[in-house]
Amino acid sequence: MSDDNAGRHGPRGEFRRDRSEPVAPERTRSPRSGRITVPSAAARRRRSGLLVMSALSVLVLLASGTSWAITGWMSSSLNRFDVFAGLDEQDRPENETGGLTFLVIGSDSREDMDRENRNALSVGSTPGQRSDTIMLVRLNHERDRITVVGIPRDLWVDVPGQGDDKINAAYAYGGPQLTVRTVESVTGVRIDHYVEVDFSGFVDVVDALDGIEVCLPEPIQDPKAHLDMAAGTHQVDGTEALAFARTRATARGDLDRIDRQQQVLAAMLDRAMSTDTLSDPSRLTAFLDTSLSSVTVDEGLDTSTINQLAYQMRDVDLGAVTFTQVPIADMEHWTPRGDVALLWNEPEARELFADIQADRPVDEEEAEPAAEEELSPAGLRVRVFNGTGTPGLGAQLDDQLSGAGFEVTDPADNWSTRTVARSQVRFGPGNEAAARYLAEMIPESETVEDDTLDDDLQVVIGFNFTTFDPPETEGTEEAEETEAPEPAEAGVDTLTTSTARDNICG
Repeated sequence: MSDDNAGRHGPRGEFRRDRSEPVAPERTRSPRSGRITVPSAAARRRRSGLLVMSALSVLVLLASGTSWAITGWMSSSLNRFDVFAGLDEQDRPENETGGLTFLVIGSDSREDMDRENRNALSVGSTPGQRSDTIMLVRLNHERDRITVVGIPRDLWVDVPGQGDDKINAAYAYGGPQLTVRTVESVTGVRIDHYVEVDFSGFVDVVDALDGIEVCLPEPIQDPKAHLDMAAGTHQVDGTEALAFARTRATARGDLDRIDRQQQVLAAMLDRAMSTDTLSDPSRLTAFLDTSLSSVTVDEGLDTSTINQLAYQMRDVDLGAVTFTQVPIADMEHWTPRGDVALLWNEPEARELFADIQADRPVDEEEAEPAAEEELSPAGLRVRVFNGTGTPGLGAQLDDQLSGAGFEVTDPADNWSTRTVARSQVRFGPGNEAAARYLAEMIPESETVEDDTLDDDLQVVIGFNFTTFDPPETEGTEEAEETEAPEPAEAGVDTLTTSTARDNICG
């Protein structure tokens, strides 16, 4: 699938923005490593998850809790744009919990790149701008959990004012504002802040970290992206990481790409937090300078806000960052104009975004009632008493219980009275489940707790006793009719999650 034509049929005069070039303190740039390691036997298949490469700079810095002096300089280095100007508040979702949602965009504009850089990055020369990467990053109200939801760029949606199109076309039609409107419209989640990173910024961020480590469960060959990687573990520089994160030359196309982008962000977070990048002022300054000139944020993400978030998130670790992606129902939806797009799984997507909007964790399944212990006659000790005075009833029930597999501890005996109206199954403290199990086999009987009993059960035959119904054995019709559900294809029409720690090579 290709989206090179997405948005071309729209109005002329695509969104443009001039980039500022902040001057950073004097620093030394870290060299690129570019080394390929021998594939590690410990490299493992990644869980499906989400889309990520673009907002590393902001996520890493906020999660690390950098100093106020550094974040002040960082804030002045960022490009800013009045993203929310002109949006009608009455048409926007409410923020009812105090959580914050960032819309993170990876822009694929080639206009500021010369031919040499376009060839080096293998990004072609398609004119205009589109959102190559789209994700929602949710920071909960307590500021101790981050949820990242990847949105495939080829998702077929209603773009306000433009009609049905791929979601990434919203950027070409109307820049950040229409992208925000579109995402809010289809998800029902309010966007509080906006972060955008372009291709060159992503490459610089990876190189400022001296490269990252990525893992492949199977080889990838993509001549168009100049990518040829064997299965295993690789140390990659920024250019290689970009190609790895953008290629769709695998079986599931865009969804596999989302998984790789998840792995890239996790690797970048791990690299930044496990080295001295964030604790060494000179390295941090170099890291910021190489990354921030290509980052654009909304005007509301000012120095004070960044400082406040950095302090609030100082204890967040990789285990508190959860990744997921929009559940997909159809990966080969043919659009009216003749290209292929994705359709999401409507019920599961609505449930996912309702959880996001309500600040609920998306990786916690609803608790199921605890299953009762499966009981069987084997191991259950029973003694029978005759409470009616009718000769032979006790011995008859002894034989039936033994035949069903119960352990009859002693021969049947007479009860203390012979006027018991209703049959009883008597049990000691904590043994009620076993008593109910046995009582189901004696119609119209009742269970009675007896503190003098331990694990053994007692059956007192009453005048209403008519029969003993032994339990069903294995292979009954009921068991035969029960079929296990077929497993759904993970990462397509079901919601799957993973944490940043899950996606580190190991």
